[in-house]
Amino acid sequence: MTAAAEGSPPLSLRRRRRSSLLQSEPVQGFALISPTFLYALVLLVVPILVVVAHSFWTQHYLTIDRTFTFENYRIALTEPIYRDLLVRSLWISLLVSFFTVVLAYPIAYFISFHGGRHKGLWLFLITIPFWTSYLLRVMSWKVILGYNGVLNSGLMGLGLISEPSTALLYNTSAVVITLTHAWAAFAILPIFVSLEKVDRSLIEAATDLGDGPLRRFLRITLPLSVPGVISALLIVMIPTVGDFVTPRLVGGKDGVMIANAIQAQFSKAANWPLGAALSVTTMVIVTAMAAATVLIIRSAARLAR
Repeated sequence: MTAAAEGSPPLSLRRRRRSSLLQSEPVQGFALISPTFLYALVLLVVPILVVVAHSFWTQHYLTIDRTFTFENYRIALTEPIYRDLLVRSLWISLLVSFFTVVLAYPIAYFISFHGGRHKGLWLFLITIPFWTSYLLRVMSWKVILGYNGVLNSGLMGLGLISEPSTALLYNTSAVVITLTHAWAAFAILPIFVSLEKVDRSLIEAATDLGDGPLRRFLRITLPLSVPGVISALLIVMIPTVGDFVTPRLVGGKDGVMIANAIQAQFSKAANWPLGAALSVTTMVIVTAMAAATVLIIRSAARLAR
């Protein structure tokens, strides 16, 4: 007993060690983020796990058979209708991401390099469209692209067409245009932040060495703003795959996306397991596509240097 007591650290020493451990930066940092971590775990991870679990079950009318099966994934990956909708959704998402970044970059560049003391005002003006409802902005494009809409009336007034065109609305192009406008601000802001971090002294040094505006942009500004471009692409790409409101309002039968099929399975068809399988399949493919996009852009930036 005495030897064991002598071999173990005194109680006061153990308390000091415990106190120093609780006061250490890692423990205090974990204690600081733990409420947020638990909040994210409950609201993000748990719903995803529920959806994944449903994807391996089967719906029988109003009851769910919890027997493990891959049948829903077989349907999601092999049925032509779902495969075509998924491919169309990914293609639309890539187009929207590309056009949004191409349109957003010049605006962000102008604000960052030529906005002067009015940068805050320009950013404020960019956010004005978001004061209105998303549905209202989608419906405004329906008015612009409609048969008797603003665009058709303008083209007829200019004499470019003799009668209203039906090719402007209820197709893939209408979905791409509407989504590009809807997500423009979300692409401008990260690109602007990235451009603000570009060291102006590097541009001045390139000017002193004889580089022209285009060469300075390609060798300095664009490579250094790649993180903002990647962020903008991901911010636009990931949500647009899951958009079902815009395709329903302006897409027509040619603009239907995979999210519309998922929404139909969870509502009208009442087949939650199949809807869950479609959701998980889309999520996995979009994650892989986003990772591939990041790798390709980073590799291209390294080659450009």
